[in-house]
Amino acid sequence: MSPIASSADPWPAFADAAAALGVPLSDAQIAQFRRYTDSLMAANRQFNLTAIRDLPDILSKLHLDSLSLLAPLAQATGLSIAELRAQPWRAADVGTGAGIPGIPLLIVWPVLRLTLIESVQKKARFVQQAVATLGLKATVLSERAEIIAQQPSHRETYDLVLARAVAPLPALAELTLPLARPGGWVALPKGPAMSVELAEAADAIGLLGGEVVATPTLTIPGVAETRTLVLLRKVAPTPAPYPRAPGLPTKRPLVRKRG
Repeated sequence: MSPIASSADPWPAFADAAAALGVPLSDAQIAQFRRYTDSLMAANRQFNLTAIRDLPDILSKLHLDSLSLLAPLAQATGLSIAELRAQPWRAADVGTGAGIPGIPLLIVWPVLRLTLIESVQKKARFVQQAVATLGLKATVLSERAEIIAQQPSHRETYDLVLARAVAPLPALAELTLPLARPGGWVALPKGPAMSVELAEAADAIGLLGGEVVATPTLTIPGVAETRTLVLLRKVAPTPAPYPRAPGLPTKRPLVRKRG
């Protein structure tokens, strides 16, 4: 059992785990995480915001999972974690759901110019309320990523694009790479089937202007499941037809044919 799950008060263990990930938390940041968690758990009692409902699992599988992205991203960019968190990057979180990973990252990276994209209106409303309650600055868009990525104000304008548990990698590449600027980054945490998905997505990643930079394993305190981060770099513009119409990236993914 993890220290978070076994503790009567899991918050000190959460703070220790965050520090172990290279992200020491101030008292104000811990207070923000507490308020966010309270709001998330209250919303979950009203509608299906996330399948993760227990406090220890929220702290480990949502919050720490989000913070675990910082170290490999910093390493890939040649920055320290502290230097990365000082970058006023423009970032997009595609299919943010309950605000994961965007809100936890924004709590510890407040200069991030974050856009949270969620097509389900009730989830988008929760995220908007959470951002306001926490005193964070972010834009929330209740729209499909396929539509947003064709708008000039969003297409190829983001330094960093994130997406977690949204779709298999071939579809996810089409939903995220068109938003990233040339030279920008796409960070996609995936589960144990990542190698199969990565092989299937190879053609799509290249077609959409991306290349795989690294696939580091994510070590998350209190989480036994294997997690891998797929880090892509945008190396060429995305052809104009992509992303295709809403729904097509998942219904007809750009999958490499076996043979």
